[in-house]
Amino acid sequence: MTFAFIAVVSGLALLVWSADRFVEGSASTARHFGMPPLLIGMVIVGFGTSAPEMVVSALAASQGNPGIALGNAYGSNITNIALILGLTALISPIAVHSQVLRKELPILTVITALAAWQVWDGEISRLDAFVLLGAFSGMMVWTIWQGMQKKQDVLGREMEKELDVHAMPIRRALFRLLAGLLLLIVSSRILVWGAVEIAHGFGVSDLIIGLTIVAIGTSLPEMASSIIATRRGEHDIALGNVLGSNLFNTLAVVGIAGTIHPMTVGPEVFSRDMLVMAALTASLFVIGYGFRGPGRINRIEGAALLVCYVGYTAYLISTVFGR
Repeated sequence: MTFAFIAVVSGLALLVWSADRFVEGSASTARHFGMPPLLIGMVIVGFGTSAPEMVVSALAASQGNPGIALGNAYGSNITNIALILGLTALISPIAVHSQVLRKELPILTVITALAAWQVWDGEISRLDAFVLLGAFSGMMVWTIWQGMQKKQDVLGREMEKELDVHAMPIRRALFRLLAGLLLLIVSSRILVWGAVEIAHGFGVSDLIIGLTIVAIGTSLPEMASSIIATRRGEHDIALGNVLGSNLFNTLAVVGIAGTIHPMTVGPEVFSRDMLVMAALTASLFVIGYGFRGPGRINRIEGAALLVCYVGYTAYLISTVFGR
């Protein structure tokens, strides 16, 4: 059991470090090839910050641990909204000026409803997974079209500033991209092995481990980048990190895992985890869209999100030790 805890801690540390290098390397490489800053912010950074969830869930599904795969995706979505945006808004209220992000908020709400409909029957089949991947492909086409528009957007301007700060030669960017990807795979294997061992050792379900330890760990890159962005006044990047990650998690992460290994979904996933995720997503849409002007997540709303996260996590823990 000691080796399992060491594996989880070391795997998480290496995962966060490698994800950061992967995002920096891929964003800089994309810029060297002339990709617009808005498109880099919407696609490259979104993919990079969700890479840990993707790799971890794919490995877990391939090894016959679909609970970790599903818990990681949905747990990361809950963590992103309730913990990361809640903490970020407490540090500095988040003002939403980007028109692109305002369009993504209702899209994420609709996609979350699709995910809820899929788990309602207690299963994510390969057909469900292909539907998710099809929706993801359509989302990427729309995102690329948005990113290629000549219209100025706040997110694009903030992303351009970030790229200037982290500018690097093409060789270093490619090295960080490839090294980060390789270490992501290695650290994910270590993390999944440790998480499975801990779950079996304590008699805890893979789903609970995925919703808690693994979800928090794979969401750390989003937390770091969102907090740094909001301290620099780049509020749209902070929100964009979360929206992009949740879209990737719901569609690509679950879709890839379901294609590898169809998943049986316990009733508690719909009645507990999915309802919490859907409620948080709907709340984010209401407070972040800004029906009468720019959206804004203030400190009170950030504190409320944090309270929701603490309450949800405490309930999960109580289900483990209350048996």
